[in-house]
Amino acid sequence: MNVTIKEVAKLAGVSPSTVSRTCSDHPSISAQTKEKVRKAMQQLGYEPNNSNLSVQNTKTIGIILPASQSDTYENSFYLETMRGISLFCNQKHYASTLITGSTHEELLNAIKHMSKENRLDGVILLYSHKEDPIIDFLYEEGILFVLVGKAEKYTNETIYIDNDNILAAKEATNYLLNLGHKKIGYLGSEKSRIFSSDRKSGYILALTENNIPLRQDYCIELASIPKEQVEELSHLLSMEDRPTALVVSDDIFAMVLEKTAYSLHLKIPEDLSIVSFNNSLFAKLTTPQLTSIDVNSRQLGIEAASQIINHIENPDLLATKIIVPHFMVERMSCAPYPTK
Repeated sequence: MNVTIKEVAKLAGVSPSTVSRTCSDHPSISAQTKEKVRKAMQQLGYEPNNSNLSVQNTKTIGIILPASQSDTYENSFYLETMRGISLFCNQKHYASTLITGSTHEELLNAIKHMSKENRLDGVILLYSHKEDPIIDFLYEEGILFVLVGKAEKYTNETIYIDNDNILAAKEATNYLLNLGHKKIGYLGSEKSRIFSSDRKSGYILALTENNIPLRQDYCIELASIPKEQVEELSHLLSMEDRPTALVVSDDIFAMVLEKTAYSLHLKIPEDLSIVSFNNSLFAKLTTPQLTSIDVNSRQLGIEAASQIINHIENPDLLATKIIVPHFMVERMSCAPYPTK
């Protein structure tokens, strides 16, 4: 069985990324640490890939978008987060490069190619999914990475930047409850997307704390941004006992919800109140404008860039977890539940 970077790191008492940088004789690693790592490599018989032996003269951060055919590029959350990353990288004189793919396999092959050519000092993933083969590859190869989102795997060893999505969704649901709504639904992304899973958990927590039973038929989770009217939404809003308010995990989904409501001759907020997430441009383009949770997308990017550069330049730092605060922007998509 081949010896892995993780085994060398464990024996040397350092991180896998430190082993990787020792293999490339990176100047940020001290001579003492390099000696310790090389002794562990010799003891275990570890032979690094020859492509990792050249010294990198440039410092480049890879920015990884989730695998997608199209909907990723339509979401302003990613654009704002990338803007934050670029702002910080420019200040620190680091280059950044975008890594995309329409499938996980295509994305993984692109990362493997860039890694083999020793073109990356580290990567920032703009998402966090369950059972992600890209995370497994980065971890196994000892490639430094930062998640924008909560780590689902290798939690104690992963640097991540996130919002408290459970708290945010709980606050959004409580906002609707305080307006007198009792029949509140949830519209979000599929469960594999951790941010949406957490937001649904916060929604459920608020209902539970207010002694309101969860109705599964009030919850809809979509795999992608729909291009046409969604049958599940039409059914939900056509129910005799339909919800009077919804918490929605993304402004774009909220726009689809509004369109469906209008097609059924429902008025917003008179017939349906909506609280969404991201406070993107889409929240301001709707009629009425959306009450939305601002997750500070640009700040998420700035913090991600700050952390990866800090760990590149100080490779023995422990994995950092940072929570960026959120806030609600109240607009006209919510109204008190009619008492008459």
